[in-house]
Order: sequence, then C-alpha cells, then structure tokens
Amino acid sequence: MIAYPTGSEPRIALRSEVGATAGIQQQQELEFKRLFIENPVLILVEQGIKSVQWSGGACQIRAGEAIALAGGQSIDITNRIGADGCYRARWLAWDGGLIAAHANAHARQTVIRDALPIIGAPADFLAAFRQASDAIEDDRLPIEIARHRAAELLLWVGLHGGRFEQARDLTLAVKVRRVIGQDVGGEWSACAVASAFAISEATLRRKLADEGTSLSAILVDTRMTLALQLLQSTAQPVTQIALAVGYQTPSQFAVRFRDRFGFPPTSVRGHRRMADGEGRS
Repeated sequence: MIAYPTGSEPRIALRSEVGATAGIQQQQELEFKRLFIENPVLILVEQGIKSVQWSGGACQIRAGEAIALAGGQSIDITNRIGADGCYRARWLAWDGGLIAAHANAHARQTVIRDALPIIGAPADFLAAFRQASDAIEDDRLPIEIARHRAAELLLWVGLHGGRFEQARDLTLAVKVRRVIGQDVGGEWSACAVASAFAISEATLRRKLADEGTSLSAILVDTRMTLALQLLQSTAQPVTQIALAVGYQTPSQFAVRFRDRFGFPPTSVRGHRRMADGEGRS
C-alpha cells in the first residue's frame, strides 16, 4: 500500500495563466487503453518505465526521460514498476495562452502531432521541469516569474525537436467532452448537451454517430478519465471521487471503472484505502 509522509499527500495543482501539474504513483503494472489526452502534456518518469503507443508509433520512457504528448488523441499507456516496487512520474500541462505564444514565436519548429520522446535530456532540462512544476504549486511566486518558468520548459521541449499547437478543428465529440468537463458530475441529458450547441437532440446523435461514438460513451469516458486522474494524483477518498464524477455510491462507480479500464479502482492505489469503499468493488 502507498504511504505518504504527513503533510505530503498528493494533489493536482492548478494555477491560472500558468498550467497544471501533479505526480503519479502506482505499485503494480497497469495498462490504460484508449486514454484520451485532451491538452498537450509533458510527462517525466521518475521511477519505472512508461510504455506509450499511439497511432503510428510506440516508445518506452525510462526514469529520467520524458515524453511530450499532443492533445486531442487517444493513446495506450502501460506503467511498469521499477526496482523499488513502484512507478512514479510527474506531468505538467501548460495554459493555452503560453502554448499559443510559444507557437507564434517559434513557428518554424516542427509541430508535435502525436508524441515526442525526450531521451538523454540534460540535468538543466530536469531542473527546468521541476522549477516549472514548483511555480505552478507555489502561488506565492509572482505570476510573471511563474509564467516565465513554464515558458522556459516549452523552450526546452523545442530544443528537443518540437512544439505544441492547440487543436483548431475540433470534432463534435471533443467539443462535447469539453462541455461535460465543465461539470463532470452533473446530470447530462441529450437535451442539455444539444442545447449547449444550439442543435436538436436528433442532430447531436446523428453527428456523433458519424464520428463513431455516442453521448453516453463520451459521458462515461470523460467521467472515468477524470476519475483515473484523481485516483493517480490525489489522496481523495473513493467515495468523494465517485461523487465528483457523477456516481452516488463507490460500488456503482467501481463497476463503471472496471468496465472502462479492466481493473477496479483499488488497483490504481494498491489497496491503499480499503476503509473508504474501494474494497467493495
């Protein structure tokens, strides 16, 4: 079971105009199929191995290495534990304004369309990652300095071969995910979602079907993706996570989670919180 020192329980740090960051920790190998990456993100592996497969490619990222992932794609990820019996990584996502500013200033850089492995990165790159992460977590740091440090990390990514670009031509499915993402635990009916786009329910269903999906599939996947993130990167009890993603009981949530990922929520945390409802899946 994962144990955290007092006062160091994990959380997802968000800072307006800068970005978001969090750690990931697992104690058993897990595979995540068709994991949707909504926004560009950089993942640094600290212990263990991350295997990533995307449309047209695959790679393994070891401790001390990183991978930059473009937004708007679904990938397969396997996190394998290291010699100490644990997998640890940290991710960082930038504010869209910072990504746009970097793209405008470095238009000639190759756009990262899917993934950019960063192998053999110098110590300065790792330091820049930590400084950017710290700048997001510490809101006492002046916002100008925090944005500068996050922007510096984008420069490091550029030096390793690419830049991010915000998706422009979004599919309706992605747009629906973003609407649902504003209140993942809310009661989302076809009527409510269709109204958000000023179209009829029939048109909503038809257009999503043309893209090979449905509102119910998008709703469940959006909820389970957030639930996975909360399980990996926070210490919130499963009962609280279940409510946050729209389920009234841990057992109902656990069934949906297992259906989506092939294992129960307990697997993500290594049975760390049996008393809060994880063990009833």
